[in-house]
Amino acid sequence: MDSEKIKKLGIMTLGVFFMGFFLSFLIEVNLGTDPCTFMNLTISSRLGILFGTWQVLLNLVLFVFVVLFDRHQIGPGTIANMVFIGYISDFCRWIWKKTIPEFVFREWPYRAVVFIVALLCFVIAASLYMNADMGVAPYDAIPNIISDRLLKSVPFKFVRIGFDGTVLLIGFLLGGRIEICTVLMVFLLGPTISAVGGFLNQKVFNF
Repeated sequence: MDSEKIKKLGIMTLGVFFMGFFLSFLIEVNLGTDPCTFMNLTISSRLGILFGTWQVLLNLVLFVFVVLFDRHQIGPGTIANMVFIGYISDFCRWIWKKTIPEFVFREWPYRAVVFIVALLCFVIAASLYMNADMGVAPYDAIPNIISDRLLKSVPFKFVRIGFDGTVLLIGFLLGGRIEICTVLMVFLLGPTISAVGGFLNQKVFNF
């Protein structure tokens, strides 16, 4: 393995770890998460299983779909995202419940500060993961496949917004409570991650 691949693997690993780490704060502060997390939290709660366990189960189903229709999107980062982000988040939340006073996640302005810092850091971590180019999560691969195979004439950003919006609706219909920040993330999270990733790619990592 050459030095560039080792560097990308390290960056991908850091990105995955910190996505799970900062996602745990977003979940605890309960002001909104990305649509995928919102749906998965709702379903795992209804099933009475760990968030991380449901993430793995869902991603296994989506992984089969990706293997069948566009396996070139699969890489080490695909597996790392599938398996580790949910469990890292679960483990960190378990630690926070034992070490961080509850008012930090429940009272203003602490709640807002935690949310803003965690969201910013989550976006940076996701940008690291995606720009390492070591494979994408099955959830992220699905809209790529839909765009390439079914909706070629539709700009990808609209395909992604429609996909995330559908996932948000599923979570809502299953009993999830939608926060305004979750709705905003349907429209803003993807473009923000892409913009931050482009900056990091050009100014920091220069792959």
